[in-house]
Amino acid sequence: MARVAVIGGGYGGLASAARLAKNGHEVTLLESGARLGGAVGYVEQDGFRWDAGPTHTLLPAVLRDLFRKSGRPLEKELELVPVEPVARHLFDDEDETVLDLPGGSRGAQIEAVEAALGAGTGAQWARYVDAFADDWESLRRDWLERPYAAEHASKQTKALLTTRMTLLKLTQKAFKDERLRTLACYPMTLEGHDLRNVPAWMGMWTYVEQNFGAWTVPGGMGALADALASRLRTRGVTVLLDSPALDLELNGGRAVGVRTEQGVVEADHVVCAIDPRRLPALAPLVQRTMPVIPPVTCHIGLVGPVPDLPAEVVIHGNPMVVLRTGGQAPEGAHAWTLLGRGHLAEDIVTNMHRGGIRVRDQVEVRVDRSPRQLVEQWGGSPYGVLWQGRNTVTRRLGPTTPVPGVFMAGAHATPGAGLPSVGLSAALVSQSIGPA
Repeated sequence: MARVAVIGGGYGGLASAARLAKNGHEVTLLESGARLGGAVGYVEQDGFRWDAGPTHTLLPAVLRDLFRKSGRPLEKELELVPVEPVARHLFDDEDETVLDLPGGSRGAQIEAVEAALGAGTGAQWARYVDAFADDWESLRRDWLERPYAAEHASKQTKALLTTRMTLLKLTQKAFKDERLRTLACYPMTLEGHDLRNVPAWMGMWTYVEQNFGAWTVPGGMGALADALASRLRTRGVTVLLDSPALDLELNGGRAVGVRTEQGVVEADHVVCAIDPRRLPALAPLVQRTMPVIPPVTCHIGLVGPVPDLPAEVVIHGNPMVVLRTGGQAPEGAHAWTLLGRGHLAEDIVTNMHRGGIRVRDQVEVRVDRSPRQLVEQWGGSPYGVLWQGRNTVTRRLGPTTPVPGVFMAGAHATPGAGLPSVGLSAALVSQSIGPA
């Protein structure tokens, strides 16, 4: 049995702690705030409740694996339901095109794209997504599901991780229709990346979405954090709230604990599940990376009848506005969240109004959260590391780090941001430390 200190009570820290405790280690989790969950939580005001961060997840197998390997199966704790359609896309073209893109079905996507964007577009979209099948299998085996080792990785995986082909170039080559290019790239645009710096293989998440669909928890993804907090109690993890980590405690260059205002939490291994810039011992190792700036975020509570909309609506353009409709509200009311990327020259609700969703006069409650406020609240960006070209892969830390005894999980670690990747990072850390 080893003593393991996990820094950060977001999804990456919770998942790492649960796995390591089940593997027989003595785990202490340190969270700087008063609650667990980080971005996987709720915002509440005047009877309205919104998801603070993600509202759905891809690759549900990652969640199922986490719960199965830390105790009771997921189905005993949470209900996962498919999101259909995954998103409605509104394009600012002459025809004001509307595309409801389904998930989990190649045929359904072809039919939907063809109907919305015109003859031949469905086949073009299918060819683009199909091309990621081999990439996905290679990266899944060598990079996502086990700690990367160049000596064991396939030639294809090594070629993908070092490619100069960007997502922008790939989509320009694949599509003449600008709407298809926009559709293929919008997840990276929403996350805040410059497409000229995103490697082409990141388009594989369109393949994941098409084959495995998008999934959510009724009532809000914050229930995931609650379920994992309960799992930590079951596994005997010591949770220290309001306990920010000041730095690593080192002895002979090796981590032997975590320094806090209350003293040193001694440990044989330390898992950093926060932005490593917050720890002086790790900050120099990531000085060539930058965090992603979160989007402008606005939660609104509406009264009266509203348009019947799916769970997510993407209004393409500059700015891009993403509407998420799945919040909890009093009877006769509605809880929506708006995310904005790009040049927001006017109020985001007004911008949505111009995009055709006209509910501006029905706003009863409003909670605005600027990018700076989000970073201050969460102690860093839950969107992880900004893509700055192919070298970003090696400039991230994780699952191991150059500091002996220190491991990395979370959005700033390998393989990156988003619930599936963060969940995989925790699994990689668990493999790297091993059982007691």
